[in-house]
Amino acid sequence: MSNETKRDVVEGLVEELANAYIALDGEGIGKELTNEEKQAYMKDYDNALPDDLPVITELISKYLIMRKRDRGDLVQALDEGTSFLLDGTQWESVQDWFWFSDVKDRVDTFARAWVLGVWRVEETGEIVKLEAEK
Repeated sequence: MSNETKRDVVEGLVEELANAYIALDGEGIGKELTNEEKQAYMKDYDNALPDDLPVITELISKYLIMRKRDRGDLVQALDEGTSFLLDGTQWESVQDWFWFSDVKDRVDTFARAWVLGVWRVEETGEIVKLEAEK
């Protein structure tokens, strides 16, 4: 594994493409990319979603949205009491998702979704993106 970030790789690619356009320009095929065009590509990259979004179930997605709207924190979300109801589903169902199989992977996945504020719903493939708080 290298120490390069994905952004480093994409910046290198944009630079290589710019050089290729310059080389082809002598044949009337290409043109030099302007700095503004390069920056536009990098802005699009910065605004794009990660390739490896966390995948959580629909029930957990609803739970995460609710906890975020309640302005709770990650620790509270992972440690909520058992008397909780979510869309008529006892909290035990939510708790089961966390604690009764692949505990570490599921907690890590939930935490990544929490921090990123974006995830894919397992059952539907829908991408859920929370609006940034003002």
